[in-house]
Amino acid sequence: MTLFGEIRTARLLLRPLVEADRETVIRIQTDPRTNRHHPAPPDVAESGIKFDSWLADWAELGFGYVAVIEVATDSVVGVGGVQLREWGGEKILNLYYRFVPEVWGRGYATEMARAVVSWADRTLPQHPVQISVNIDNEPSLRVAKRLGFDTYAEAPFEGALTRHFRRG
Repeated sequence: MTLFGEIRTARLLLRPLVEADRETVIRIQTDPRTNRHHPAPPDVAESGIKFDSWLADWAELGFGYVAVIEVATDSVVGVGGVQLREWGGEKILNLYYRFVPEVWGRGYATEMARAVVSWADRTLPQHPVQISVNIDNEPSLRVAKRLGFDTYAEAPFEGALTRHFRRG
């Protein structure tokens, strides 16, 4: 069962993660630059376990985090999407993204997130989309606002004060 196929935006292709993405995704996940706002950055082993769980989501649910491919270069430049999670006793779709630093500042996070949120609204409207951001991560706080999300709650998460956003 696949609920999510591929999504093309103006500059990106979003497709299901596959085993061949493992090395690139682990490199993105463990890069110290992508973990500036993460109090406990994952190591290679932890990132491999997360990647396995993300592949399992695809097998079980038919959706999950996606490979983000820059169309101009045909390169995987990020990972993102939504994952079904429980937060505060409620099932939510956690919106996540992480990109190689070389493409930061190009608006890819907003472009990817808009496309995925639109897909989630059409396909899984029973689950609210939530964005959780370390309060020191100004670029991601701006992405949440650009997407029209409002502050829903603030709470400690994985050792940092985190702002959680939803749409009103």
